[in-house]
Amino acid sequence: MDAIGKTKRPGMEPDAAISGGESTTRVGMVMATIRSRIAARSLMPGAKLPSVRGLSANLKVSTSTVVDAYERLVAEGAILSRPGSGFYVASQAAAFSPADVGPRLDRAVDPFWVSRQSLEAPDDALKPGCGWLPPSWLPEESIRKALRGLSRSNGSMLTDYGSPLGLIGLRQLVARRLADHAVDVPPDQIMLTDSGTQAIDLICRLLLEPGDTVLVDDPCYFNFHALLRAHRVKIVGVPYGSSGPDVEAFAAVLAEHRPKLYVTNSGIHNPTSAILSPVVAHRVLKLAEQFDLTIVEDDIFADFELVAAPRLAAFDGLDRVIEIGSFSKTLSASMRCGFIATRRDWLEGLTDLKIATTFAGAAMNAELVRTVLSDGSYRKHIETLRIRLARAMRDVTAGLKAIGIEPLLEPQAGMFLWCRLPGEVDAAEIARLGLEKGIVLAPGNVFSLSQAARNNMRFNVSQMDDDRVFEVLAWALKQARAQ
Repeated sequence: MDAIGKTKRPGMEPDAAISGGESTTRVGMVMATIRSRIAARSLMPGAKLPSVRGLSANLKVSTSTVVDAYERLVAEGAILSRPGSGFYVASQAAAFSPADVGPRLDRAVDPFWVSRQSLEAPDDALKPGCGWLPPSWLPEESIRKALRGLSRSNGSMLTDYGSPLGLIGLRQLVARRLADHAVDVPPDQIMLTDSGTQAIDLICRLLLEPGDTVLVDDPCYFNFHALLRAHRVKIVGVPYGSSGPDVEAFAAVLAEHRPKLYVTNSGIHNPTSAILSPVVAHRVLKLAEQFDLTIVEDDIFADFELVAAPRLAAFDGLDRVIEIGSFSKTLSASMRCGFIATRRDWLEGLTDLKIATTFAGAAMNAELVRTVLSDGSYRKHIETLRIRLARAMRDVTAGLKAIGIEPLLEPQAGMFLWCRLPGEVDAAEIARLGLEKGIVLAPGNVFSLSQAARNNMRFNVSQMDDDRVFEVLAWALKQARAQ
């Protein structure tokens, strides 16, 4: 037979070497058997798999075991389920695209649309929808100075692989910076990554399987959606307000969906600029303990804060909270460098995954970041940046209110304004009209899993010092109302 059937042949026995936790389960044995046949091309793309009863009899396992194995293989994308027909080997020809996972609603303006428009826009484009500071707001001279110093360093820094954990000098610096927010962690529990995004990716690889459930804020940073889709997990949202997630809704979601992971900002929240309150933080951590939930706390906006917000990692002591961050927002998005601070037992697995996916640390980037952060000019840069952002926040708020766009809250710090458009205007339509005029905007529903932010838009105040932004917004609002 070409498919797995009743007659055993050489190679038909369950794999002797099944990796990971699956080796001790019957479900894992069935999955490994199917995978090995697909890999050996004994089961070709499009081939029908044996019936549940047939395979259970052949492998001497229960039908429920086969059903569970098939469902997990479907979640991985290895096989397809056709109701009323059976299970089939998935085609291997077409590459997986995260954009194909999730609802098709408002496909033209989605997280990938916003990211691509922001990243691919010409240098002279206006980008109030992007999530970073203009180059002129960043410490370019300090970076040039660090580059000149690096050019005179020893050859190994310029040419050799870095260690998987990353440059010890920068890890020590990160540990001191985290201590300023009451997160007590030694350098040997910190791993450097290529970015904050890579940090989340590695954590997902370590802790999740396809089909698992992950909780996010609604709204939240739109690339969380994109990244989690790439891991083929189920995403559920919890409403996020001015002091953090809605605790009652949070508890209900945990009870119903039992997510393994919760990804959030608890400093300055993206996109709302809300600040987590201590009361909400304690209640969230109690619920996380009750439902065995792991939390990934993205602290990328820490340096923008005037007064440090509560950190879940500080209250938790890095037991079930993983702290991540990067230096792209206040230093340079070009020098890709982030970090993970976590439990020692998880750090071992994360280190192995980093070796498997990127092999070693980016020592040159880490040394550049360490040099700039150690320079006394960085502290002055941050002080100036906070003042500049506060002025921009004031001016942009006034400019938006003048054309009928209202902020939903007044941020304490940071660069984002989360706003409501006038009337029933669709923010995605405003974004399309804005793009016609060379302006990249970020409509609310790209941040909202429930698609409940149709009338909202996130503005980056640092990217709005050109009057054309307000002129185009006023024009687009008029056009949308006339339709």
